[in-house]
Amino acid sequence: MNFDLNRQKTIENIVKITDIDFNIKEINNIEQPIIRFGARGIVFNNEGKIAIIHKVNKNEYKLPGGGIDENEDAKIAFKRECEEEIASKVKILKILGTAEEYKSQENFKQLSFVFVAKKILEYKENNLTEKEKDEGTEYLWLDKLDALEKMKKSLINLKESKYDSIYRTKFMVLRDIRILEYYINNFS
Repeated sequence: MNFDLNRQKTIENIVKITDIDFNIKEINNIEQPIIRFGARGIVFNNEGKIAIIHKVNKNEYKLPGGGIDENEDAKIAFKRECEEEIASKVKILKILGTAEEYKSQENFKQLSFVFVAKKILEYKENNLTEKEKDEGTEYLWLDKLDALEKMKKSLINLKESKYDSIYRTKFMVLRDIRILEYYINNFS
C-alpha cells in the first residue's frame, strides 16, 4: 500500500462498524487482526445519480470499490475499481474520509479510503472477476435516496454465496449505508 501514515492521520474516520452493530458479542482476540486496505466511494454521473453495485445472487447493494493492491495508491485503486465494476473512468472530487470495519469473529479489520467522484467516460463494458460474475454483479445508476433505500432493504434480506458469508456481507452493506448517509447529511 502506498500512502503516508502521517498524512493519513488528518483524514477523518466517518464510519466505524463492529459486531456490536449487529448485536453480536465481540470476541476478545489475543492476536493482532488481519488488516486489509480498501478504496470505495460515491460516483455521480451527469444526471446526478450515483453508481450502485447490485450482486443479484446475494441480494446485495453496495457502493463501488474494493481492495487496494500491494504498492497501489488508494486513489488509483478506486479509479481501477470503478473501471472494473461500473465501466467508468472517474475524476476524484474529494476524499470523504475513512471507513473502518472490525469483524471480531474473524479477527479481521478493513480500513477503506472513501472518495467522491464523477464519471467522465463510460466504457463499453465492465471487467468483472469470476467471483463477481458468479454473484450476478451488475451496476445501476440511482438517485441517492433510492440507492440508500435499496441498500437498507438488502441488509435484512442478504443471501450468502460460496465466496462470502452473510456475516461478512452485512458489514459491507452497513458500511456503505453509513457512508451514503454521511454524505447526504453533510453535503446534500
